Amino acid sequence: MGRLLAASGMGLALAAAVLPAAAQDAGMKQWTRGKGWGWVWGPQDEVGALNEMTDASRAAALRLATQGKSYDLGLPYDRNSYRWPGHNPGEIISFRTPEGVARQRDLPFTTAENGNGSHTRWHSSAMFISDNVATQIDGLGHITVGEDNHWYNGFKEGDWGGNFGIRKADVTTIPPIIARGVLIDVAGQKNMEALPAGYEITVADLEAALRAQNVDVTPGTVVLIRTGTARYWGESGADHAKISGPDSAGIGLAAAKWLVEQKGALMLASDTSGLEVGPPRPQDSAAVGGSFNPVHVYLLVQQGVHIGEFHNLERLAADRVYEFAYVATTNAIRGTVAGTALRPLALR
Repeated sequence: MGRLLAASGMGLALAAAVLPAAAQDAGMKQWTRGKGWGWVWGPQDEVGALNEMTDASRAAALRLATQGKSYDLGLPYDRNSYRWPGHNPGEIISFRTPEGVARQRDLPFTTAENGNGSHTRWHSSAMFISDNVATQIDGLGHITVGEDNHWYNGFKEGDWGGNFGIRKADVTTIPPIIARGVLIDVAGQKNMEALPAGYEITVADLEAALRAQNVDVTPGTVVLIRTGTARYWGESGADHAKISGPDSAGIGLAAAKWLVEQKGALMLASDTSGLEVGPPRPQDSAAVGGSFNPVHVYLLVQQGVHIGEFHNLERLAADRVYEFAYVATTNAIRGTVAGTALRPLALR
């Protein structure tokens, strides 16, 4: 799982022939060129393509961290942060404060007369927050399709929905992710601060950036696609007008299929709120029966490939770090459909 071989035609041909076999040696057994992943792990599977991580693939990924340098891919979140309009705003509310504890006197152990002569107190917060804000990983139960509202592996809302979240393929089924990561800096390859609104990233765009970076996507790779949107996040993503334009740039269905079916991507991520171009192209929408999120339907429902959103790729791009160990774990809140407000790492 290394860098692209020499950039000559012979080198590229050799890389295409050798790298998938190397990926198989690292444990990628269910991926099929031209088909991708799909529902291949049995009728009760809730994990999808991330099943293909093995001790060998994780060890190979960690060997990329030769410098000990870490890149924080998380974006800070607060009540003013930009979000997709289909998710609720969030509030972080001070539940207990030092002044409030002293004045309320509702807990005897906090009072001086009961031994708290040092006036020890605390801060704690109550959070009302969406499970789909800031840096996140969409779980396989996030998107449903069909009149039966089914998601990955045929799990249906009528069978597996609930008052306290979904009961199949929730965020707790996303394993710790340790895999080879590749940044595809499309904005950088085009010498743009950020891609224009509604720009569709094509297969040709991805190939051009990979050639310029001298790196390739091999089976089992987590692919991070840079549009430049995160450069406008600032302290908390409060400039909605500035973010909303490039945030609508992203991949179309052809690029998603190429990455999954031809390159064997394990997970796709970007620096936008939705990974895919918006609005979708009519042919993409029609390809999945009509949808405002055809790439999500294809990846999450049909392929079992998780989606990372709002990853901060600016430092990676600035340092021209295109290959690294990608490490991410999600919060384990049962019933939720996405790991939210995360801090994934790129280790180099």
